[in-house]
Amino acid sequence: MKRKIAVIAAVSVLVICIGLWIWFRDGNGNNKYKTVPVEKGDIVQTVKATGNIQPIDQVEVGSQVSGRIIKLYADYNSPVKKGELIAQIDPVPFQAKVAQDRANLKQGQAQVEEVVAKLKQAETELKRDRDLATRGLVSQSDLDASVANRDSLAAQLKLARAQLEQDRATLEISQTDLGYTSIESPVDGVVIARNVNEGQAVVASLSVQTIFVIATDLSKVQVEADVPEADVGKIAMGQPVSFTVDAFPDETFNGTVTQVRIAATTVQNVVTYPVIISADNSSKKLFPGMTANVSVEVDRHKDALKVPNAALRFKPESVIAAQKEEASQENKNDSSEKHSPPEPEVWIISDGELKAITITPGINDGSFTEILKGDIKEGQEVITGILETTTDNTSRSSGEKKNPFMPTMPRRSRVPHLH
Repeated sequence: MKRKIAVIAAVSVLVICIGLWIWFRDGNGNNKYKTVPVEKGDIVQTVKATGNIQPIDQVEVGSQVSGRIIKLYADYNSPVKKGELIAQIDPVPFQAKVAQDRANLKQGQAQVEEVVAKLKQAETELKRDRDLATRGLVSQSDLDASVANRDSLAAQLKLARAQLEQDRATLEISQTDLGYTSIESPVDGVVIARNVNEGQAVVASLSVQTIFVIATDLSKVQVEADVPEADVGKIAMGQPVSFTVDAFPDETFNGTVTQVRIAATTVQNVVTYPVIISADNSSKKLFPGMTANVSVEVDRHKDALKVPNAALRFKPESVIAAQKEEASQENKNDSSEKHSPPEPEVWIISDGELKAITITPGINDGSFTEILKGDIKEGQEVITGILETTTDNTSRSSGEKKNPFMPTMPRRSRVPHLH
């Protein structure tokens, strides 16, 4: 009888132990790991940047003379042809100046003709006086006076001719200024900016005042993107680019890197370099000044072995604690020895236990990282995070937020379990 009671008691204890083991194994708070299979596929590394859309070539049309705008023949978005009249400055003052300079030129021509006639007469008289002097009929002083008169008139002729050239140049300048009052388009294109109104006075000073800005061809545009110095070394001419604009958020536009400029810009201690991207705009959807969100493809590997970036970030709590303890101990020892950073690794579940696999990473696209070397194969499950078990025995990700208004059961002791 006692033996039977002892057997029953032993069986009861065994059942209770098994029940407790099952309870603690599947109870609240046990660690279950989220795994993802290693896969093969294309991986593209990109550099992100922002920039502005600009015409490939634009011309600022200004005024080279001062005056009042009496007529505008072009406006915003107006197509214009080379040589077409697009604005008119009041020409009346310039016409009067041309008339005055033309009269001065005629006066100068008359003066030249007058001096030429006097010079001919002086040379004739000098020749006669020389003939008479040889026969003793004219004194030497009279002969010298004739020579001086001839030389004086010759000098006056040179001066009159120089003044005539000056008057001619002044007239040419006046005529040129009169031509500048009619402002013509220097290129074929589209007006994208107009900076004056009819009746407004423009002043030509050291810098030409801009009246119109004309884009030569909007069927092609360029994007000037500001790339940080940490990424500019990856950019090269000919790389493919995709970008979006806020006006068409669901549409992607394509382009090509055409230039990497070395003119650096520093804003709030951040150094950036302008990268020029050419793009087709035959649809005319892209307007100058739009903000472009640029993605430059700097590298592409096909059929690469890759894992989610979360797999490289995952570390078991015990490893994290050990690393913290080691770092704390090094700080206490104040060691000057530099330790190399830990090698990248991913974690798998092997025979019910966690196992770290050291890898050599390649390029990454922000979501996945290429594996160049490592004892890992396609289809093998790698750990990307921890799943927590809720009180109703359902699993949720460690990153998922719990409803604070839901009632919870009292927590029991945790027993780690590999799943």
